[in-house]
Amino acid sequence: MSEVRYEKATRIYPGTEVPAVNELDLDIADGEFLVLVGPSGCGKSTALRMLAGLEFIDHGSVYIGDRDVTLTPPQDRDIAMVFQNYALYPNMTVAANMGFALKQQGVPKEERAKQVKEAARILGLEEFLDRKPKNLSGGQRQRVAMGRAIVRHPQVFLMDEPLSNLDAKLRVQTRTELTDLQARLGVTTVYVTHDQVEAMTMGHRVAVLKDGVLQQVDKPRTLYSHPANLFVAGFIGSPAMNLVEVSRNGGPPSIGSLQVPVTPDVAHDLESTGGDLVVGVRPEHLTVGAEGLPGKVIVVEELGSEAYLHVQVDHQHEPIQLVVRAAGETEIDRDDTVHIAIDGPTHVFTPDGRRLGT
Repeated sequence: MSEVRYEKATRIYPGTEVPAVNELDLDIADGEFLVLVGPSGCGKSTALRMLAGLEFIDHGSVYIGDRDVTLTPPQDRDIAMVFQNYALYPNMTVAANMGFALKQQGVPKEERAKQVKEAARILGLEEFLDRKPKNLSGGQRQRVAMGRAIVRHPQVFLMDEPLSNLDAKLRVQTRTELTDLQARLGVTTVYVTHDQVEAMTMGHRVAVLKDGVLQQVDKPRTLYSHPANLFVAGFIGSPAMNLVEVSRNGGPPSIGSLQVPVTPDVAHDLESTGGDLVVGVRPEHLTVGAEGLPGKVIVVEELGSEAYLHVQVDHQHEPIQLVVRAAGETEIDRDDTVHIAIDGPTHVFTPDGRRLGT
């Protein structure tokens, strides 16, 4: 087990001028579960492949422990990868798939069998060791792929969207199993996903990338409650944060007729900030009551324990939609008129994405 460190690591694909990953500085602690997340094309898989040795690093360095592995071949980096397509050998049994890498390393048969059996016990695969991959479910195949990684006792696990081929229910179950497994093994893990719900529920910390540039890395709760910039604010959270462009003439920001409460540090920054702003409010920090900004309900999303109201309101003489979280037993219907108030923290950004306040 080891820490991982990117130092100004940059990857520029031939024929392009914009780096796929641009001067990535990132420290991952020994035993940490770090998730790389961002939209398609943000560079997260490239960053993972740079660590694996599958992508050339044009500038900068990558370290595993205190060893610079920038120019080290993949097979000599002591890492194990788990892919979204499992990459199992269809003609081999589960046991043979799990022990294949050990066989290639010349590990004796008895020792291989012992390590495979132990990994199967950890993953609940003991009864499937004699089966072929075609006779397994998607979740079981993914556990076999994990088992193949575990038996090698690597310093670092690298996982590239390993749950993307599973259905929704199995994804949630396997997500929990993976998180528990990583905690028990204590192996440093770098996990790539485009699913920010996956990122928020699995990672000790989450690193958000956009256009190859690291935007913020922090604990999931901090990303959610204190996004560093406008991109992170809009990307993290489901449903997404309400983001409203506000034109102002020196006064406090408002959404329509609804004044936006701000903290003292934001108010201080506003004194020296002129022109337009972007105000952010999470759906759960908007409430429906007897008073507030009037609006018309366009859509009601019923989710059982809660509901989300999409409400059209007037803002600076233009219609916009706000998403408001309501109780699951709400009696509000489409076309109802409601009044919205703010009951919770707000976030204020400049149009170029800079956060105001601390």
